[in-house]
Amino acid sequence: MFKPHHSHKTNQRVKKMKIMKGEVVLNMPADKAWEIYRNNEIISKLNPDLLSAAVYVQGDGGPGSLRLFKLGPAVSDYVKESMEKIEEVVTGRSVTYEVIGGDLKEMYDPYRVTFSFIPVEGNNTKCIAEWKAEFEPATATRPPEKARDAALRFLESFDNFQLSN
Repeated sequence: MFKPHHSHKTNQRVKKMKIMKGEVVLNMPADKAWEIYRNNEIISKLNPDLLSAAVYVQGDGGPGSLRLFKLGPAVSDYVKESMEKIEEVVTGRSVTYEVIGGDLKEMYDPYRVTFSFIPVEGNNTKCIAEWKAEFEPATATRPPEKARDAALRFLESFDNFQLSN
């Protein structure tokens, strides 16, 4: 009698991915920061030194959408562009991407980033913008500190948008 083969789940990753986080406080409500982050036209103009263009290549920002980030001169020695697939969206709060192409993909695999905009309790004029990366080094020997620092500098520039609009 033929017995079905029970495969042991050996291909599942046992070790936990490495995590790196950072956050900045923005002088705007979380939903305003969220709107800015989701709008390619706005974020492409916020800080072109860091991010020169953002384009939805597929979809409109929901799960499964592909978003291409072209990075500016301040970081182009590190990452020129990054193709990211949106995995999860908590509307108004957070978006999680998996990097599926570009320089970061070669350095880390997998590389997953979550941007969250968290209201500050009792103060609706501020929010906490958090950047979190989960990653496994592929060719890189160091954690993605440069990516974190650039992301936080970029998030800080959200405040400038509010002042100029």
